[in-house]
Amino acid sequence: MIEYILAIDQGTTSSRALVLDASYVVKGSAQQEFTQHYPASGWVEHDPEEIWNSVVETSKGAIANAGLTAADIVAIGITNQRETTLIWDRDTGKPVMNAIVWQDRRTAETTQKLKDAGYEAAVTDKTGLLLDPYFSASKIAWILDNVSGARKKAEKGKLAFGTVDSYLIWRMTGGKRHVTDATNASRTLIYDIHNGDWSDELLDLFRVPRAMLPDVLDCASDFGETTPDVFGRAIPITGVAGDQQAATIGQACFEPGMLKSTYGTGCFAVLNTGKEPVKSENRLLTTIAYRLGGEVTYALEGSIFVAGAAVQWLRDGLGVIERAEQSGELAAKSNEDDIYLVPAFVGLGAPYWDPDCRGAIYGLTRATGPAELARAALESVCYQTLDLVDAMHADWSSKSDTVLRVDGGMVASSWMLQRLADILAAPIDRPRMLETTALGAAYLAGMHAGVYGPPPAFAAEWASEKRFVPGMDSETRTRKIEGWRTAVRRTLL
Repeated sequence: MIEYILAIDQGTTSSRALVLDASYVVKGSAQQEFTQHYPASGWVEHDPEEIWNSVVETSKGAIANAGLTAADIVAIGITNQRETTLIWDRDTGKPVMNAIVWQDRRTAETTQKLKDAGYEAAVTDKTGLLLDPYFSASKIAWILDNVSGARKKAEKGKLAFGTVDSYLIWRMTGGKRHVTDATNASRTLIYDIHNGDWSDELLDLFRVPRAMLPDVLDCASDFGETTPDVFGRAIPITGVAGDQQAATIGQACFEPGMLKSTYGTGCFAVLNTGKEPVKSENRLLTTIAYRLGGEVTYALEGSIFVAGAAVQWLRDGLGVIERAEQSGELAAKSNEDDIYLVPAFVGLGAPYWDPDCRGAIYGLTRATGPAELARAALESVCYQTLDLVDAMHADWSSKSDTVLRVDGGMVASSWMLQRLADILAAPIDRPRMLETTALGAAYLAGMHAGVYGPPPAFAAEWASEKRFVPGMDSETRTRKIEGWRTAVRRTLL
């Protein structure tokens, strides 16, 4: 009997589902975009019901496109947009409001007040994170304080909090399981990554009742079974990881020093640092890469808020391209004037962490046109990646020359990856299997279900489709990087 794994990849702008066989070959897939809600400046929300429907429909679609039925699926793996916050009624299962998305900045004043009061060092010591509206805790507090009756119900244990994985598992299991995994828990700002438990001190700081919280499991574990009405029969859910950790696993970055960077809506670079957490002196995040068999592997992470979103802006905001994949073709036609886009549409992430600054373009001339703007947008992703890699090398004394493994929708652009290699002065590997986030979720589920072998066996299967090597001369590279850093300094003023 051939065994198949269903991987659910619930992202920021769309939900995807893939069916993989025992050899990691994708047999069927489906994808569906959903609505982005912007109720106020800097606010971003999703409709939980729309997310749920998109997940169910794409899962069924992937199974059907593989020519299979639910009876052929051995296990389900889930990966999800992290930090996005949902609160729902335990009795009815209905969310009390829309999900507040990780990009949302409505709680910037709250986190700034906590910074000003001197709490950031204590928060960072426990969580590895910074006081920023990016994470879940201040979003939870905002919902409890702004939805009528929510705080009282939460204190009575009538409401449940979860990141997207928790909400999906709750729905899939008919409300029987309220669980998450260690990677998603580590992004909430209320989870102690050293003790492996929710922190009472941080729960008090953010005024979050413990009764709302899910149980925290390993990434490969028993998360429950779907009720038969979801897919036609009960299917075990055996793997869960936040999207960036799932991509780290999908890129087989199991050894300390291995580094991956995912280019989706944002960009997220993750460096495996092994069994001991590394405290960042450069405003990177110390986080959990994965927890398997009760043993935690840590990582340093740098988060860029705007990567692929800059290309979406070219398409939807400026109308200079019709399709995202045209950006590299257009950039290749540009002149080499030094045009810099600092894409701080929702502030700047690591290593700057300024939620209030906004985007800017520098170096415009009469010769600047659509091609130059496309190049500036793609180059901005390369420069931001350099900022992250330099910060990682400064933080981790055992810095490695390991090749950067990349994934995400943007890496289809060979122009962008060649420019990335030029700016980093380092080789870039694009994997044969580009759906590494879904692959990581599938691997976790399949490993727990006995379909796939241990991490070393999985790592042996990883293969590069193409390597990009640096070709830019050092003088040009230095000039361009200095220009970028000048542009960032001016934007941060």
